[in-house]
This record gives sequence, structure tokens and C-alpha cells, in this order.
Amino acid sequence: MHIIRTDGDVAQGLAELVVIDPRLVSIAADAGPLPLRLREPGFEGLAHIIVSQMVSRASAEAIWRRLRPGDAALTAEAYIGLHPEAWRDVGLSRAKAETLTRIAKAVASGGLDLQALSGLPPREALAALTALKGVGPWTAEVYLMFCGGHADVFPSGDVALQNAVAAAFGLDQRPTTRALALMAADWAPWRSVAARLFWAYYAAKLGRGLVPVG
Repeated sequence: MHIIRTDGDVAQGLAELVVIDPRLVSIAADAGPLPLRLREPGFEGLAHIIVSQMVSRASAEAIWRRLRPGDAALTAEAYIGLHPEAWRDVGLSRAKAETLTRIAKAVASGGLDLQALSGLPPREALAALTALKGVGPWTAEVYLMFCGGHADVFPSGDVALQNAVAAAFGLDQRPTTRALALMAADWAPWRSVAARLFWAYYAAKLGRGLVPVG
């Protein structure tokens, strides 16, 4: 199982991808350099992904600054220690706050080892994360990609990624989650690099970033 930790790992994955699927050669040329975008595995990384969901980047950054003031790390224990109505003060939705509370309690109790997920096969790691209420496939997949360093995860439910693949291959409409997952199966064992490629391609075409984490 490949684990992505450096830009060299991404480059290796891309080199193998264009051999697996030669259609990706021209897409890679248009996309330019692929970003690594790794965060440390753990509660803070997963919390950042959840905070960023379904809001603008500016809103997510504002919430994050209020939730994690200064340079102090946002640990599971620190989140549990916030007062019960803190979610209102920082601008979180109740649903996100409740999800973060469940994750924090699971981490603090030892029931969920977020660091250890990096070493598990993707299917097992995804099952461990999505077993928590409020953590869906997209959240789990993005965490495994950008915190766990998993090389063979593809968040096919990501709308921006669906649009990117449609644009790259000249499709009349964006593929469904299931259809895109079937397409992405051809890019194993480097599906996480393929996702980076299509996000970078679409960002280059539209002139704006689409990667779901900063």
C-alpha cells in the first residue's frame, strides 16, 4: 500500500498514472504541478475538513480562527473542554458541532486512533471513520487523502471533482458518484493522485482552486 508523504510520492504516482491511462498525459500538461496539501493526521486535521464543508473558504477560515485562536493546537481534549454553547460563538452549525463532539470523545477515550488509520487498508480506514454519526464517505475520503496520506482513495461524490472529470474528458454532463467511482477504478493504486490531477486541471482551466481543504 502506497502512502503519500512528499511531493516525490505525488510525482511517482503521476508518472505511473499516465502509463496506466495515456489520456491523462495531456490533462497533466494542462494541470501543471500537483499540490501535496498534506496536514498532520489527528483530530485537528479531521476537524478542519468538517468545518470547511459546505461553506466558503473565507467563512471556514473565520470559523477556524475563532475555534483555534493563536498557535495552540485543537486537540480532542481541548474541543471537549469548550463550553456547551461555544459552537454558536464560533459560527459552527449545531450538526457540525455535534459531529465534532462525537469524534473528540471517541479520540479522547481511545476508541478512535486517527493516526493509526494511515496504516490501514483504505476500506478498513473508511469503515472506521464512517461508523461515527455525521462522518460521511466524502469526509472520510478527504481525511484519508490529505491527512492520512492514502494514495488510493478517490472522493467520487465531490461535485467539483465530477465537474473536473467531465471537463477534462469532454462529457456532456458530470458523472454521478457511482459512475465516477467506476471510472476511477482504472486509476488504482494511485487514485488520490488522480483526484489531485483533476482538481488541478479544473483549477487551471477556471483560474480558481477546487481542492476541498486549504
